[in-house]
Amino acid sequence: MKTLADVPVGGNCKVKRLHGEGATKRRIMDMGLTKGVEVHIRKVAPLGDPVEMTIRGYELSLRKADAEMVEVE
Repeated sequence: MKTLADVPVGGNCKVKRLHGEGATKRRIMDMGLTKGVEVHIRKVAPLGDPVEMTIRGYELSLRKADAEMVEVE
């Protein structure tokens, strides 16, 4: 299973599935990470956390722990 945290800088991917449950999953969906959305990884902080990405025309920074809940293809 490949997650959003595994995508290299400059890479593109498509959201396949969201893992997690309850408020955490809802928060990720509210940020625009839903099934079928194209994501471009822009940068990763020096220590690997957070990950900055472009999604739906805006910039989003996501903690690595949250990025690991998003399965991509």
